[in-house]
Amino acid sequence: MRRFLEKLAEGGLRISGYTTSLVILLIVFFLFKEASGLFRSPAVEEGYVLAVNRSNPVEELSPERIKRIFDSEITNWSETGGPDEPITVFRLSDLTDYFTESELGPDFEYVPARISELVAREKGIIAFIPRTYVAPGFEGKILPEQTITPGEFFTGTEWFPTATPAPLFGLVPLLSGTLLVSLGAILLSLPFGMAVAVYMAEIARPGVRKVLKPVIELLAGIPSVVYGFFGLVVLVPLIQNTFGLPVGETAFAGSVVLAVMALPTIITVAEDALRNTPRSMKEASLALGATHWQTIYKVVIPYSASGITSAAVLGIGRAIGETMAVLMVTGNAAVIPTTFFEPVRTIPATIAAELGEAPAGGAHYEALFMLGAVLFAITLLLSLAVEYISSKKHL
Repeated sequence: MRRFLEKLAEGGLRISGYTTSLVILLIVFFLFKEASGLFRSPAVEEGYVLAVNRSNPVEELSPERIKRIFDSEITNWSETGGPDEPITVFRLSDLTDYFTESELGPDFEYVPARISELVAREKGIIAFIPRTYVAPGFEGKILPEQTITPGEFFTGTEWFPTATPAPLFGLVPLLSGTLLVSLGAILLSLPFGMAVAVYMAEIARPGVRKVLKPVIELLAGIPSVVYGFFGLVVLVPLIQNTFGLPVGETAFAGSVVLAVMALPTIITVAEDALRNTPRSMKEASLALGATHWQTIYKVVIPYSASGITSAAVLGIGRAIGETMAVLMVTGNAAVIPTTFFEPVRTIPATIAAELGEAPAGGAHYEALFMLGAVLFAITLLLSLAVEYISSKKHL
C-alpha cells in the first residue's frame, strides 16, 4: 500500500510538471504567434488606400513620411523625391470642399466618380480614401500596399499607434525608456542593498537579523500599485520642486520607485550568498591578522561575487518587468529620453495602458504582442545570465 501511494504521488508530481511545462510552452507559442502577424499587417490603415495623380512619379512612401505629410510637416513632393509641387492632402471629410451635394448625389452614389475626377485633376494631391470608393477605371494612381517591416519596428523612433493614415510602431523610445529606468533603479538599489546584505550577514547580531529579515521580505509583498501611489503622491512632487522641473513624472521617479521594489530581491539573494562563505576561510583570514572589515571585503565579498552578481541581475529583471508603479510615475511619454529628468514610457507600461483599447487582431494589437515578445527575450537573457553566473565554480 505504501509503495502504491509513493508511486501515485510520483505520478502526480510528474503529471503536474509536464502540465506546467506544456502550459508555459503554449503561452510562449501564443505570444509569438500573435506577435508575428505584425509584419503581415498593412502599413496604411486597413481598408483604406493612398492615391496620387498619375503624373506623380512617387511610387511608395514610408509610414513615417505619410504621417509627416498628413501632419503638414512635409508640404512639397520634392521632399519625398517627387516633383517640385505643393502637396494637397485630401481626406474623405474634405469632399464637400470640392463638390456640391448635388454633384455627390442624393445618396452619395457619385462619390467614387468624383474622387477619381479630383485625383486626376489635382497634380499635387494625395488622397486617403476607403478602398470601396475606388471606382472601376480609377483615373489616379493607387500607391502599392506595403506591410510593416521588422526594420520599421525595431529601429523606429516614434510610437504613435493612433496616427492616421499610417500608424507608427517604433520600438526604440519604449526600449530606451525601459533600459534607462531599469539602469537608474539598479544604480540606486545595488549599493544600498549590498550594504544591508553585508550588515545582516556579517555584522548584525542574531536578534537584529531575525527582526530585519522579515521586515525586508515584507517589502516584496506590498502591491506595486501601493508603491506607485506613494511615488505619485509623495515622490513626484518632491522631485518636481527639488529640481525645478515642469513635471515630476520622470525616469528618475520611476528609478527610485523600482529601486525600492528591487531591494528585497537584492538583499535576500546577496545575503544568502555572503552567508554561504565557508567559516574556515573567514577564520583563516582572521588568524593571519586581518581585521573583521578586511575579511569582509577581501575574503567574503570576493568569494560571494557570483551570488552578488546574480542578485544584481535578478534586481534588474524585477525592475524591467514592473508595470503599474512605473505607469503611474514616469509620465508615459513615448519619446527617446536624453536625461533621467524627462518623462518616459516603458514596454510593460505601454502594454498595460494600450492593450485594452487595441482592436483584437489589428496591427496595434499585434504590435503590443511584439513588445511582449521583446520583453520575454530580455527577461530570458537575464535568466540565462543568472543561471550562468550561479553555475560558476568558486576557485
